[in-house]
Amino acid sequence: MSDREIDQQLVEKAQRGDKRAFELLVIKYQRKLERLLSRVIRDQGEVEDVAQEAFIKAYRALPNFRGDSAFYTWLYRIGINTAKNHLIALGRRAPTSTEYGAEEAESFEDASGLRDMNTPESMLATKQIAQTVNDAIEALPEELRTAITLREIDGLSYEEIAQIMNCPIGTVRSRIFRAREAVAERLRPQLGTSKDQRW
Repeated sequence: MSDREIDQQLVEKAQRGDKRAFELLVIKYQRKLERLLSRVIRDQGEVEDVAQEAFIKAYRALPNFRGDSAFYTWLYRIGINTAKNHLIALGRRAPTSTEYGAEEAESFEDASGLRDMNTPESMLATKQIAQTVNDAIEALPEELRTAITLREIDGLSYEEIAQIMNCPIGTVRSRIFRAREAVAERLRPQLGTSKDQRW
């Protein structure tokens, strides 16, 4: 049984009033949703609050969920919209820098496979590259940052991203391409690649 089919069964149980089924969906997607929201909202406390609000909205809207898209696609769309509304209510836009990137670089360096097979010099270079990638992603406009995060970090398809971002697939492809180009531009000095070359 696929992940999507399991989610659909949980959704159907929750729609019939089984609160435990919805709790299982919350447990399954809370960290993923918070990771996505942390790309839009920088304060971890606010991320947790917005994620909780998104789950509440999803629970209330559950009777209207028909299963046209995967549950997490629907949930992510609710989460992104809730985050945008949260920032608007506070009169803020998504900032362009965060400590989250540094934390990602740290955890990347600590990966056991890298520790075993890399020298300290190559680990430092890997950490610097990861930091450059994170900085480049954080500096992107919100639409590009969200698209590249959903694709590269969450592994969603272009179709799923188009549903979440409520735009055509062509727009998603364009945003991801532009985001990748911006990241490549920032990496060129570190990797010693020319403008017509990929790494």
